[in-house]
Amino acid sequence: MQMDRRQLADFLRRSRERLRPQEVGLPTGPRRRTPGLRREELSQLAGMSADYYMRLEQARSPQPSPQILASLAHALRLTEDERDHLYLLAGHRPPAGRLAGDHVRPGLLYLLDQLKETPAHITNDLGDLLARNTMAEALLGCICSVREQDRNFVWRWFTDPTIRSIYPAEEREQQSRAYVADLRASLVRRGSDAASTRLVARLREVSSEFAALWELHEVAVKRTSRLRVDHPAIGPIELECEVLLSPAEDQRLTIFTPPPGTSNIDHLSLLRVLGHDDFTPATPERR
Repeated sequence: MQMDRRQLADFLRRSRERLRPQEVGLPTGPRRRTPGLRREELSQLAGMSADYYMRLEQARSPQPSPQILASLAHALRLTEDERDHLYLLAGHRPPAGRLAGDHVRPGLLYLLDQLKETPAHITNDLGDLLARNTMAEALLGCICSVREQDRNFVWRWFTDPTIRSIYPAEEREQQSRAYVADLRASLVRRGSDAASTRLVARLREVSSEFAALWELHEVAVKRTSRLRVDHPAIGPIELECEVLLSPAEDQRLTIFTPPPGTSNIDHLSLLRVLGHDDFTPATPERR
C-alpha cells in the first residue's frame, strides 16, 4: 500500500481544526484565531514532537508507524471509520477485526476530559487500561500502565501477588471470581476472538487459581465495585467505583467517588492538592 502524503496531511489538518479545545479539556483562551487545536497542542496530546507533527501536516514526513497513527487517532478523537481512513492514507492496513475496545470511543474520552476533580479511567472489556485522567494517575500510580504487557488488570491480579496484598484474605476469592466471571462474559460477547482467547489461555497456563475458577463457568458483568488503596501520601482510602458502559459494552469509564459522609472525601481532596509528585505508586485493585 502506498502512502498518500497530501491526503494524509489534509485529513490531519482538517481533523485538528474540527476539534475544539474544550473537547479535550483545554482552555479556549481569548487569542485563538481558529476554533480548532493548535499543532503544538495536538502533538502534545499525541505524545510526539511538534516538529514531527508539523512535517506530517506539511506532507514531507516519512511514513508514520502504526503506533504513531494509533496515538493520532486517540488524540484527534477519531471515530472508527475515520481511524481506518487515517491508516489507509498512511499506507497501512487498519487493525484487523472489530475494535473490541482497543480504540477509545470519542464520547468516553470527552467525559474523561471533563472529570478534573475525580479519578477516572477507561478500560476495555478485557481489563486493559486505555486512558486515565491526572487524578487517576495520582491515585493509582503505575500499577497498570498503558504498555500492552502491563496494562491488563485481570492479568496483574492473577500474576502479581503485590496487587492483592492490601486486601483481607477472606475478600480475595470474591475478587478473583468477579474478575473471571466478567472475563467469561466478555469472551462470549466477542465471539471468542483472538485477544480474549489469548488472554484466557495465558492465564490458565500461569495461574492454577484462574484455571480452577474458569471451569466453574460463572458469568457476571462488572458494573459497580469498590477500590481500596493504601496510598503512601494520603493513607488508606476507599472509593466507590461507578462504571459507565459503552453501547457495545466493550469499553468502560470507571469513576472513583468517595462514599458520602466518610473521611475519604477529605483524603480525595488532599490527593487533588498533592497531585502525583514524588511518591511511590499505590497498590490498588477493584473488588
